[in-house]
Order: sequence, then structure tokens, then C-alpha cells
Amino acid sequence: MTKVNVYSTKTCPYCTMLKRWLDSKGVAYTNYNVDEDGRAANEMISLSGQMGVPFTTIEDDEGKVSKVLGFDVPKLEALFNKA
Repeated sequence: MTKVNVYSTKTCPYCTMLKRWLDSKGVAYTNYNVDEDGRAANEMISLSGQMGVPFTTIEDDEGKVSKVLGFDVPKLEALFNKA
């Protein structure tokens, strides 16, 4: 089963669009509000090397983690179609 994590802020419109898109596709995910959760913010920075949101990690059944910065629908679709 694919594990999806979304790092977002409450005020980011692209974060909202990403979560709505995932919901519309029936994709289960864990959301981390990095503006309220310092641990999650540090984890996101460690994984992505920057502070931009939304940032999504998608871990497949084999443990391979793909990273998507921003609301990048073509990249997200390619990753979910591959999974």
C-alpha cells in the first residue's frame, strides 16, 4: 500500500488545491501543518532541502520514496499511475 504524506500550511492555496485533488482521486494521506508543527517542519526541510509548500512524499510498496514539490499534477499523476 502506498503511503502519502503532505506537508502544508493553513494559508497556502496550492496546499488546499493539492489536498482537494488527492481527495477527489480517493488517495489517503497524512497531512502535516508545518506552520503549527515544528517537528514536521524540520522533517520537511530535511527531506526536501527547502521550505516551500506543499511538499508531498509518496512511498511505494517497495519502500521507494518519491518527492513532489508544489502542486505538480502531471508528476503526481505519473507517480500514482505507476503505483
